[in-house]
Amino acid sequence: MREDYTIAKLSGYPIRPLLKWAGGKRQLLPKLRRFYPARFNRYIEPFFGSGAVFFDLHGAGRLHGHEAVLIDSNADLIGCYETVRDAGEEVGCCLDRLAEAHAVEGRAHYYAVRDERFNPLRLARRQPDGRIAYTPELAAMLIYLNRTGFNGLFRVNASGAFNVPAGRYARPRIVNRDNLLRVAGALSRPGVQLKWGSFESARDIAEPGDFLYGDPPYAPLSRTANFTSYTASRFDGEAQVRLQQLVVGIARRGCQVLISNSTAPAITALYETSDEARSAGIRTFRVPARRAINSNASRRGAVDEYLITNIELRGADAGAD
Repeated sequence: MREDYTIAKLSGYPIRPLLKWAGGKRQLLPKLRRFYPARFNRYIEPFFGSGAVFFDLHGAGRLHGHEAVLIDSNADLIGCYETVRDAGEEVGCCLDRLAEAHAVEGRAHYYAVRDERFNPLRLARRQPDGRIAYTPELAAMLIYLNRTGFNGLFRVNASGAFNVPAGRYARPRIVNRDNLLRVAGALSRPGVQLKWGSFESARDIAEPGDFLYGDPPYAPLSRTANFTSYTASRFDGEAQVRLQQLVVGIARRGCQVLISNSTAPAITALYETSDEARSAGIRTFRVPARRAINSNASRRGAVDEYLITNIELRGADAGAD
């Protein structure tokens, strides 16, 4: 039903991310926009997540005439987005029914959907290569669980089953049909590709003049602050090193790179004090952000994050380190 999305495909419409995602960048957009390059070829996003930057660029008309490659290692995420792109109206109808049932049954409905429908269906539709052949019903259930689960987390246990508990929301906003169709329109625009795979696949894609934005699972600031396991495997220190090698390599290739991360000592060593990163033109900027995910509400609040880039800062100085 892509032909129904003609209006939604037009740039200039604000689009909210469809999914809440750990570390989603909507709050940081004013800071990030100062590093969007004036000119670029393709747009590449190797940790797609909520897609806040992609949707921001699309809504501002900055992607008109540009290809975009959107990559994520989470098979559920890519399967959901592909289904929204291809069958947005059907997903919306399924989501309406879930929202109506949630209004009556609340948390009991959440757990029934999670344990009796969502997890068995995604297991049944998992392909031998690890992909999940999402249906409109399955996509709607993921969106529903995301909008009503604890802090919008996506977490799986050791066997790969989604196990996020219900959130404490009096009136969760489960369905926004207009925004759903705008998301579908943005994803179905000519030249936009969704790819399931490792962030390292960007190395084979990125060419001189491309713009790559990466929002990886953050290096934890403390031993108890690790929220990197949103897929079955963790994004650990070794993965952070491989990401730094990718960033340095494509920066030297002539790509325009912007990365978000925490200000953990390991990230400081990889970028701020690294001669290798500096020689590739990489600089670090500390920007204030709000830590939104913590089981203890008193531990949520302002914290510095890194913006790591070889792109010239526009506007007033942001405090380069």
